[in-house]
Amino acid sequence: MIEELLPAGVRVAEAFRDLDDEPVYPGEESAAAQAVESRRREFVTARWCAREALAQLGVPPGPILRGERREPVWPAGVVGSITHCAGYRGAAVADAGHLASLGIDAETHAPLPEGVLEAVTVPAERPRLAALAVQDSSVCWDRLLFSAKESVYKAWFPLARRMLGFDEAELTFDPAAAVFRARLLVTGPVSGFTGRWLVKDGLVLTAVTVNAAPAPR
Repeated sequence: MIEELLPAGVRVAEAFRDLDDEPVYPGEESAAAQAVESRRREFVTARWCAREALAQLGVPPGPILRGERREPVWPAGVVGSITHCAGYRGAAVADAGHLASLGIDAETHAPLPEGVLEAVTVPAERPRLAALAVQDSSVCWDRLLFSAKESVYKAWFPLARRMLGFDEAELTFDPAAAVFRARLLVTGPVSGFTGRWLVKDGLVLTAVTVNAAPAPR
């Protein structure tokens, strides 16, 4: 499903249930050692998706380790993103000569728990979400915003190498085009992102891609 949101050249692999018989990949044991069994299965399946996507780029299998902020460390020359939620695991990767960064996120399509909205929004976003809910009540706009900000962060971190808080990006949505735009409220390598979103089969999916700079002539 996530491929519907991504440009040509991005390779994707997905799973809608965990691979119960798949072992932890050699070299990734420490990342899953402290996890309860359900989280261990989630980790294994998501990493399996990542290797399946990498194989489509011709990258041989290998461990995908965690970086300083628990982000996946991709092979040289590759950018990518991993996501997981109840009933979905997915990964997307691309050649770094094609994209400078990308971020994907999947969430269960349901309203955010009480009190979370205030923690993940800036004040200007809240009335806009309320107006969108009146316009189209079939979309959980609060959950969509949460997912979009997750995708924004995943695209931001490889470029800036620092955290981005929920209060450091302001989002707007174009329902007709199924597009969102993020204006960053901090200085950094980019001032904003444009992403796409999809609500399908009980899931909210979002994706952000950043084109690589043209090669010098």
